[in-house]
Amino acid sequence: MERKETHASFGGVQEVWRHKSVSLGVESNFAIYLPPQAKTEKVPVLYWLSGLTCTEQNFIGKAGAQRVAAELGIAIVASDTSPRGVGVADDDAYDLGQGAGFYLNATQEPWAAHYRMYDYVVTELPALIEASFPVTQQRGIAGHSMGGFGAIMIALRNPGRYRSVSAFSPIVAPTQVPWGEKAFSAYLGPDRASWAAYDPLELVRTAKERLPVLIDQGLADQFLKEQL
Repeated sequence: MERKETHASFGGVQEVWRHKSVSLGVESNFAIYLPPQAKTEKVPVLYWLSGLTCTEQNFIGKAGAQRVAAELGIAIVASDTSPRGVGVADDDAYDLGQGAGFYLNATQEPWAAHYRMYDYVVTELPALIEASFPVTQQRGIAGHSMGGFGAIMIALRNPGRYRSVSAFSPIVAPTQVPWGEKAFSAYLGPDRASWAAYDPLELVRTAKERLPVLIDQGLADQFLKEQL
């Protein structure tokens, strides 16, 4: 791993690291905020998933979450939203390709080679974080828009792995809205039956865990009716 940024923040430190991802097959960035408590003990960690077009920079620069994380004594990890780089499939539209990984494992070409964000977020990134930083295995997951969808979907598919799940303006019904239908068609193919494995509305029907889910949605959101 290579540390790309480090900044003092509310007694802790905000960093950005770059590493070679096995899941994605390319180098990828992640951001981590370590609160002041991490200087002397291991702390719980919240995984944050951002929305369409975002990188790891979006949340750490705009949300102001470091102050609260310092007060509560939790680390926050923010991943990128897709694989990136030369040789990684892309699309001219903002809602497909680089910046729009949808936190699933693509099965269709040309996406299947690199678009395995599900494996990255669920398995590879936490293993790396827990081996490299002073954090415990007490995990929460949260996100907004596309990332809110990812947080709910991942929590439902992995009972017992997370202590909390929160979503802000999430795409809760991806198989019923244009953003989700476009992405799922490209990444998973035309067989809508295969989409159910990533559809929160289908997953909640058979959920074994009754983990409380926070969904915060503004009623004046311009995307609420058509996309969310």
